[in-house]
Amino acid sequence: QVQLVESGGGLVQAGGSLRLSCAATGRTVSIYRIGWYRQAPGKQRELVSVIVNDGTSNYADSVKGRFTISGDFRKNMAYLQMNSLKPEDTAVYYCYLYSWSTGEDYWGPGTQVTVSS
Repeated sequence: QVQLVESGGGLVQAGGSLRLSCAATGRTVSIYRIGWYRQAPGKQRELVSVIVNDGTSNYADSVKGRFTISGDFRKNMAYLQMNSLKPEDTAVYYCYLYSWSTGEDYWGPGTQVTVSS
């Protein structure tokens, strides 16, 4: 079994920064892509950013230029540096990965990010 453990969430003022970390533990899997989704109250879960093991990455339009994703595929880790945070970034952030060796998706339990105005 694979477990994803997120850390780094919290409360920050608008304009501030947070860095989220995600560690994949347990069963060893080969990661094809890893990244972050978020879900705000009353809204659907949405993609924030994903990085593929060839180094390519995607970002939601709403976070481009403010968030930066990085990954260490040998250590099964991913990071999301979030700068210039806005109140609308407030959500539960979920780490996600897809393993090409198992063909399965895995999700973390989520970490709360709250941005005050």
